[in-house]
Amino acid sequence: MTHPVLQVDALSVSLPRGADRTKAVSDVSFAVRSGQLMCLVGESGSGKSMIAHTVMGLLPRNVRATSGRVLLTGEDILEGTPRRLRELRGQQMSMIFQEPMTALSPVMRCGRQIDELLVQHCNLSSGDRRKRVLKMLEHVRLPDAERIYSSYPHQLSGGQRQRIMIAMALILKPALLIADEPTTALDVTTQADILRLIRDLQRENNTAVLFITHDFGVVAEIADTVVVIKDGEVVESGLPSNVLSQPCHAYTRMLLAAVPGFKPRKLQLGSDARVKLHAKGLTRIFDSGGWLRQSRRVIAADAVDLEVYKGETLGIVGESGSGKSTVARLLSRLITPSGGEIELDSLNVTRLRGAAALEFRRKVQVVFQDPYRSLNPRRTVGAAISEGPINFGASQAKARERSAELMKLVQLSPNSLNRYPHEFSGGQRQRICIARALAVGPEVIIADEAVSALDVSVQEQILALFEEIQQRLHLTLIFITHDLRVAAQICNRVVVMQQGRVVEQGPATQIFQNPRHEYTRALLASAPGRDFEFGMKESHSIFEPR
Repeated sequence: MTHPVLQVDALSVSLPRGADRTKAVSDVSFAVRSGQLMCLVGESGSGKSMIAHTVMGLLPRNVRATSGRVLLTGEDILEGTPRRLRELRGQQMSMIFQEPMTALSPVMRCGRQIDELLVQHCNLSSGDRRKRVLKMLEHVRLPDAERIYSSYPHQLSGGQRQRIMIAMALILKPALLIADEPTTALDVTTQADILRLIRDLQRENNTAVLFITHDFGVVAEIADTVVVIKDGEVVESGLPSNVLSQPCHAYTRMLLAAVPGFKPRKLQLGSDARVKLHAKGLTRIFDSGGWLRQSRRVIAADAVDLEVYKGETLGIVGESGSGKSTVARLLSRLITPSGGEIELDSLNVTRLRGAAALEFRRKVQVVFQDPYRSLNPRRTVGAAISEGPINFGASQAKARERSAELMKLVQLSPNSLNRYPHEFSGGQRQRICIARALAVGPEVIIADEAVSALDVSVQEQILALFEEIQQRLHLTLIFITHDLRVAAQICNRVVVMQQGRVVEQGPATQIFQNPRHEYTRALLASAPGRDFEFGMKESHSIFEPR
């Protein structure tokens, strides 16, 4: 048997004094061989990314490995000098980060960023480097490589930016590729493309891949081996057919139980349900360009018709760029329609102004995808929740009292009102955003990808919280998501969007069990781990030898 490309032996990593835990990683051991894809699975804070950063030599200055070894093709990374680590990064090991928009420089063209690696590690002419970069862009299946080479990151889609990161990681053909949650925020079809691309490139180059994820659908789809980590310790490892179908550890069983299934769970509404929110021919056109640039017209929402019934959860699903978030912003009047009408309780609210518009905004609230960006880092969470009621005339004392009640409702301690957003976990921050949305007593809540970046266990808690609050307060909920499993669990009805248009809508049972439109069927077929029932005892064809 060949020696491992990466061998981690009894690794422990210590945090600075005053941290919640003294060790971020404790006595972790595993190995990844050439041509093998290992998935490292666990919740946020479990130590997955800390292990990856240790391997890459990217630990913060106040965090250090206290014991163990990290061998890359036999060389101990922990003993490497900064200069030696720079030589190894790119040539022998590389990393794809979770969010390409923050990993890529916004002021450099994409081709130049890939070219930097060749400048540092290769003795090639500028012409030869350009040819190699363009060939790599084609290799990762980016269309019009010349245009992509000259584009800035913000001019590309999320999936295209992730392909740039893959091209950058693989252009020097490293022995080890670390992929840290590279598909978390991508829609199902783009996610399927990226997973297929990583798998294909790994096989072509016989690369060892350490794939970090909290998505068990991804694990079921691509893993050769699985390591489950909790609080910095390995609790279970083995073949995916064993770990996912017959988990031994309670923590693994808990994570698998939290994975939502594709079987719709919510009942249909009764025939007497009345329409709460109605969109008629809703259209939004964006024009860009000017006298120095060619003008461009984008129809983000194209004659969208949909009805939302009182007390129901309506799901809006589709790929990135399908128009889901544009419709959310139109329905909440955060942007003005180019055409069509919006009715709330049969009242036309499309062109409301002044006090009437303010009252509409009280009734329709939005919970956004990224809670950290939604909250002002300089204000306490108590001030964030109180702001709405104060703007609508409540006294400071009443608003504070209301904030304390809402913190209890979202299952957080009222004693935390004086803390700041960075002092909470991602799931806790999302609960705070839900409390803020509820503070003004809305009748409709629009949740725009509100759980897409959360662990399965935290995701399950937030979905249960939405459901409990909806029943208790008799709210109408519009849930926008690219995660079809989530839509199946929480939605009464589902609207499917493609390129700004509604291509199919109906009860969740019909959409998931008998989809009529080809695009809907393609979305369902792209979901990773689609045919696998997590935690079940029987084996499935997905784990046939590759």
